[in-house]
Amino acid sequence: MPDMLLLVDDEPAVLDSLYKILKRDGYDVLTASSGEAGLQTLDLEPVAVCLVDLRMPGMDGMEFLRRARTAHPDVEFVLMTGHATVEIAVEAMRHGAYDFVTKPFRRLLLEKVIEKALQNRRLSLENRELRERIVSTTQPANLIGQSEAMRDVLTLVDQVGPSNATVLIQGESGTGKEVVASALQQRSKRREGPFVKVNCAAIPDSLMESELFGYEKGAFTGAAKAKKGRFELADGGTIFLDEIGDMSPSTQMKVLRVLQEGEFDRVGGTRTQTVDVRVIAATNVNLERAVAEHRFREDLYYRLRVIEVELPPLRERREDIPLLVDHFLHKYADKDGKRITGVEPDALAALVDHDWPGNVRELENAIERAVVMAREDRLRLVDLATEIQRRPNEARITFTVGTTVEAMERRMIAETLRHTDGDKTRAAAMLGITARTIYRKLERRRQELALEADPMAPRAAGTDGTSSDPHFSSLDAWLTPAPEQAH
Repeated sequence: MPDMLLLVDDEPAVLDSLYKILKRDGYDVLTASSGEAGLQTLDLEPVAVCLVDLRMPGMDGMEFLRRARTAHPDVEFVLMTGHATVEIAVEAMRHGAYDFVTKPFRRLLLEKVIEKALQNRRLSLENRELRERIVSTTQPANLIGQSEAMRDVLTLVDQVGPSNATVLIQGESGTGKEVVASALQQRSKRREGPFVKVNCAAIPDSLMESELFGYEKGAFTGAAKAKKGRFELADGGTIFLDEIGDMSPSTQMKVLRVLQEGEFDRVGGTRTQTVDVRVIAATNVNLERAVAEHRFREDLYYRLRVIEVELPPLRERREDIPLLVDHFLHKYADKDGKRITGVEPDALAALVDHDWPGNVRELENAIERAVVMAREDRLRLVDLATEIQRRPNEARITFTVGTTVEAMERRMIAETLRHTDGDKTRAAAMLGITARTIYRKLERRRQELALEADPMAPRAAGTDGTSSDPHFSSLDAWLTPAPEQAH
């Protein structure tokens, strides 16, 4: 079934022309002559992409975007305007537009924008479906993300969860190791069984063995009766050994026996116990290095890492920060009974720019604090903790009178990318637009200039160590007027 498009414009001639063009391209097309009629159509029909005119009487395009985007988050919106400016583009992107096109339309460009919007919608739906399927019964926040790294984690969890394989989850503190363990357990055939969590770093070495394996009555002073250990309590289910890198060598040997034989002895016991347990372990310690330094048993390490899940730190997936911020913002605004609708661009830029040594856990705490401190309906830079507000001195951009809007836009994006060393996510946050907008504009400019690569891509090195193509050493090529515009 073809994807359905909705055209919203108060000019009958424009609607008729676009309708005929897009019908010939094979799309199902609906039309509406006002913003109100467009909203009604969205409520009734499965629209994929909506093209809406900026300047309409009554409800204009911006107001339509504000209302429609909230009620229909799965629809991609493209703004149509006869007077494109940087301000209009930025405002449209802030209100959820995927892109904008200018009148009179260039047919090939219009078709390309619609196809890109459809591709983005399909990818977003696939990512959301996968996320919901995996983490519907867990804390979802630490697994929110559309970055390639998080998509790989979600796919691996989905694939490995139903098996009985031992899993080793590695990552810095606060990256979501326990959440991944819970997601694995919920995807497994043992989900109806017990799920026992053990924080190995919180239990003294002297008590670790009795906590894990239990003890018999009279095994030591104070053992007035026998007690089951965590492995026995997890029989038929899953045990999660968090921070296993802090476990003592003697206990490591006993855990290895459970993994190999499914057997152990209680402290002070003479009868061997057997259990059927799936083991999921996690650590923020580099176990490979710990093995090399003889701090962790090599045989246990290989037994644990039948399947290995590596969780990236937040600073390596900055494109996910806006999604996480939005999640935590709504969570704590609802909890505190506050009406907070969003984040100011400079505040979001500071959040994206911060390195987050405590990862998602630190980000969550930062947003909770900001919600408490907020006095307006949007989080501001002043609401954030001082260490997050501190940012490097920012460069200034000046323009001479008569500079075209298009040239100013290119210059703003280019210089911001220089400032962020090519990090498109950070640049987008600073500009108050989405990273996909920057990717799209770079690609469009590459095609206009007939470049062979992204202007931000490293240029190829020659045999003498020099670069063979000067276009790719900087953004200078992107700032150059297109051939048809040069005089």
